[in-house]
Amino acid sequence: MAASAASGIPRGTLEHRQRTYFARKAGMVVTGRSTLRNAEGEVVMEWEKTSLDRQKAAEAQQAAYAALAAKLPRIAPTAPPRASEGHLCTVYTLTDAHIGMLAWHREGGEDWDLGIAEATITGCFERAVLSAPHSELAIFNQLGDLLHHDGLLAVTPTSGHVLDADGRFTKMVEVAVRVLRRIIAMLLEKHSRVHVILAEGNHDIASSVWLRTMFKALYENEPRVTVDDSALPYYCFQWGEVMLGFHHSHLKKIDKLAGFMAAQFPTIWGATKYREIHTGDKHHAYEKDDQGARVIQHPTLAARDAYAARGGWHAMRAMNAITYHKHYGQVGRVIVTPEMLAA
Repeated sequence: MAASAASGIPRGTLEHRQRTYFARKAGMVVTGRSTLRNAEGEVVMEWEKTSLDRQKAAEAQQAAYAALAAKLPRIAPTAPPRASEGHLCTVYTLTDAHIGMLAWHREGGEDWDLGIAEATITGCFERAVLSAPHSELAIFNQLGDLLHHDGLLAVTPTSGHVLDADGRFTKMVEVAVRVLRRIIAMLLEKHSRVHVILAEGNHDIASSVWLRTMFKALYENEPRVTVDDSALPYYCFQWGEVMLGFHHSHLKKIDKLAGFMAAQFPTIWGATKYREIHTGDKHHAYEKDDQGARVIQHPTLAARDAYAARGGWHAMRAMNAITYHKHYGQVGRVIVTPEMLAA
């Protein structure tokens, strides 16, 4: 090999460096080298083991999501309601919906599948919207774990735990998108403006990315809808003297959230008198005033799966809509449970 002779570098070393260079150019990282030997110990074949560079993979995935969103039909603008209370904002929270989960009443007490999830979520939101005041602004706070799993395999994305799943991934996505669009349509009929948060959860880390990208593109021609597309899984909104923070709570424990939000959003923190941080993840309700803010942990509407039932975890299922006044903070709350739908 002429290059080897000219450089004085052994041919095998030069070929190895060349393959490594082109692998990195393609977004691959060499993770090791394997050698196949025959019975006499002679080298028969050598090759590098490579893996896709995570950063490049993430960039490629983000580009694919953006390209997908660019082809979506846009929602046309609609007329706002005739009257709304300009000093009020209502936060409608859906967390840990786990669309695509399969639960059996003989294990967890209640059934849950794609059909039940869609009917329960939309039914509870219909009741909540009907009961809430005509606030000028509605915040649709989808707080994470909307999807039960993050891809074709029914496993958790970080730990790989096997999950009880109902149906194909495509069906799960179709139900989730349909539910989100129906909820946003309900809120547009009731409120003058709608702000959408599609938070990252520990079950749908990647799916939350394409959901935000998709819905931001979907409603880009509707001036009454805004979508928070923060790349960080911490979200914040200021309503007058009220700071509203949002995080699924899979990355920050509840007793660390107030201090973190103060550091992450110092301008809004300093400009507000009332601060409430909304979290999910644990599936049960909990509230605590801590370090100048109130942390509200929201319950889930989903039934218990086998994992939760066998672990002995139990909580009352519900969703709520909390109303805030620009100058007085929280002034009202609507609570809806799945049992109310049967009534």
